[in-house]
Amino acid sequence: MDNLFLLILLPLISALMLTFLKTNVAKSVALILSLVSVALTIPFLCAFDANGGMQFEQNWVWISSLHIHFHIGVDGISLPLVLLTNGLMPLIIATTFKKDYKGNFYALMAFMQAGLLLVFLALDAFTFYVGWEIALIPIYFICALWGEGDRIRVNLKFFIYTFLGSLLMLIGILYLYQQVPNHDFEWTSFIALDLGENTQRWLFWAFFVAFAIKIPVFPFHTWQPNTYTHAPAAGTMLLAGIMLKMGVYGLMRWLLPIAPVGVALYGHFAMILCVIGIVYASIIAIKQDDVKRLIAYSSIAHVGLISAGVFTWNTNGLSGATIQMLNHGISVVGLFYVLDIIQQRTQTRSLSELGGIAGKAPRLAIFFMIICMGAVGLP
Repeated sequence: MDNLFLLILLPLISALMLTFLKTNVAKSVALILSLVSVALTIPFLCAFDANGGMQFEQNWVWISSLHIHFHIGVDGISLPLVLLTNGLMPLIIATTFKKDYKGNFYALMAFMQAGLLLVFLALDAFTFYVGWEIALIPIYFICALWGEGDRIRVNLKFFIYTFLGSLLMLIGILYLYQQVPNHDFEWTSFIALDLGENTQRWLFWAFFVAFAIKIPVFPFHTWQPNTYTHAPAAGTMLLAGIMLKMGVYGLMRWLLPIAPVGVALYGHFAMILCVIGIVYASIIAIKQDDVKRLIAYSSIAHVGLISAGVFTWNTNGLSGATIQMLNHGISVVGLFYVLDIIQQRTQTRSLSELGGIAGKAPRLAIFFMIICMGAVGLP
């Protein structure tokens, strides 16, 4: 397998092509290119060895003077998220076919896809950070340009939250870079470091806060409900279905192996925050009249459960968190898709104004019930 890089390159090429398409043909081209990404992913799934470690690695020198490598690979943690990212993109694009979006909208989606894949594949911390920031920029513009209501203020809060968290993580990455004898950003070099307890204490918080904001974990969640509510349907699906998984993945790939002492000291406190988020968000969700906000708060509860699984720090918890990331991504995209259909037909998201849909659209009601039962079954 020497075409792992193509998984990232294809969305970048797609973004460039779609930028210059100003007509409605852009959505068809975007869908076809996203299906090609799915096709490129299938061979990795078929050839993957469940008993093996890191597989299909590719490693090139990027910036030789700083020992920065473009190092990517796939293992049992990253493969499900690569499948989720490439598998959901065609579905999300398909939901926009009745919308009046041009090529620039789909170009941003493709650019975001490239950033997400880079995050899930990177084995070099600098490369990981580049992907982390690349994924943030397009979703900000998607939500700000095609959102609704007070979208500019809401998305500015979202951008500031995530950017400040990213700065904390960058400080931690640069510190670790200085501690590596060869001064490189390799994941294997970082986890091989023998760091003192005090160092691991602050490194835990530097990485945890960055990832907790993205997930989001209570009390770093305040950006999420408004952002989901004011974002366009496709933007909400990207945020909830894929982007928040970056934070959980970061916990598993980077935080746990780099600062195990910090996790041992503060992991229980982090789990308490996750559990508080589950209970708090569930109660708030029950009180919502806006269905989109209801799903947004229920998503906080779901990812709180997933994050709590990570901090159990055992095989069952980590395996369960990986599976639940996949499950949550599919179910939450389905929920927001059905809600978008209902909103287009009724021009409302208010529960108090909705009712009798099953009588007029029985197939939609059955599909909605299946998705809802899947979401209920996540815990």
